[in-house]
Amino acid sequence: MASSPVLNVVRYSALVGGIGYGILHRRTLQAKEDIKASHAAYKHKEHLIQKAKEAYKNRLVAQQSNSGIVTDPENPAFDLEKFLIKVEQENK
Repeated sequence: MASSPVLNVVRYSALVGGIGYGILHRRTLQAKEDIKASHAAYKHKEHLIQKAKEAYKNRLVAQQSNSGIVTDPENPAFDLEKFLIKVEQENK
């Protein structure tokens, strides 16, 4: 049974069209996954930064409770002279 040239053209056109569609579809799916991965990485970095901020805040609170001196310059009770004396004593 011999295939007609028209049938061969249709077959190969469908084959090439399917391969092209597969490549295009994979690219769109990959782009979506790349966006999801970048968002997940960004959220992870935000989480790490938030944890670091909390740890720093806890460390400052621990230092303040140990010495009674406010070390946060944003705090209204901050006294520069007491802070400098404390730093000088720590460095000796």
